[in-house]
Amino acid sequence: MFDIKKGVNLGGWMSQCDYSDDRLLNFITEKDIEKIASWGLDHVRLPVDYNVIQNNDLSIKKEGYALVGKAVELAKKHGLKIVIDLHKTLGYSFDKDEKEAGFFDNEKYQENFYKVWEEFAKLFGKMNDTVYFELLNEVTNQSYIDPWNRIWKTCVKRIRAFAPDSYIIVGSYNYNAVSTVKYLERATDDKIVYNFHCYEPFKFTHQGAHWTDQIDQKARVSFEESGTTTQYFEEMFKDAIDKAKEDNVNLYCGEYGVIDVAKPEDALSWFKVINTVFEKYGIGRSAWSYKEMDFGLSDERMDKVRDELIKHL
Repeated sequence: MFDIKKGVNLGGWMSQCDYSDDRLLNFITEKDIEKIASWGLDHVRLPVDYNVIQNNDLSIKKEGYALVGKAVELAKKHGLKIVIDLHKTLGYSFDKDEKEAGFFDNEKYQENFYKVWEEFAKLFGKMNDTVYFELLNEVTNQSYIDPWNRIWKTCVKRIRAFAPDSYIIVGSYNYNAVSTVKYLERATDDKIVYNFHCYEPFKFTHQGAHWTDQIDQKARVSFEESGTTTQYFEEMFKDAIDKAKEDNVNLYCGEYGVIDVAKPEDALSWFKVINTVFEKYGIGRSAWSYKEMDFGLSDERMDKVRDELIKHL
């Protein structure tokens, strides 16, 4: 059964980074994995960019796959399961600054995507009780959903040749918005998991964020002003919960969190509310993010609330 419930992202380790040896070898160490396990969590989500595991000519980068393998083994050693998330693929990234384009209408890019996942399946398919596969992080435009439905279903078939029993996690468009889960085509087997991300209300969780034009960067919003309630999330999640039930699959929230501009006490209040809804509906989740990345739960600023916060992840 899909039994991961409480996790944290290892953002910035093998994705959204400078890809230096120092970053890849030292940003996350065994001590970090030990700490995560001590928090009482059951898994980590590992974002990986394709250039970590592929050379410029798209051949396999053995040291990259070995690094992912190290993360898998460290997680397993400390009693954690792991979600491998392909955060960027050739021709596509949720981040426009990456200047990746063309994936959704380029067969060469799509074939490369399938081969990446075949390699992961060959390496970790027999560890289906420990390693889960998340196909692609945050499809953006609505116009991508039709090709994406075709691509992910093809990818599942390719993976199943090597990993027939592995859980495969799939999100929809608008950056994995929960409101778009209903536009995913019906799961092809009962080990598909529907994925969404939740950073709502955005004006609260992303206040001060410099990378988005959806909010006034100078505005500050307290938890009390945000309008965050359990009813707010229940109504927001309803269609996705219904879709998952109808298709007889599990639901997973691969990212959720509050920016470090917000007061730690306000972040704690938000986590308490959203966790209540996750628990009520049995939704697995992975908070963004363990360290730094503007959302770090292990950062010093969270020291005074962390012991209470980790009870509500």
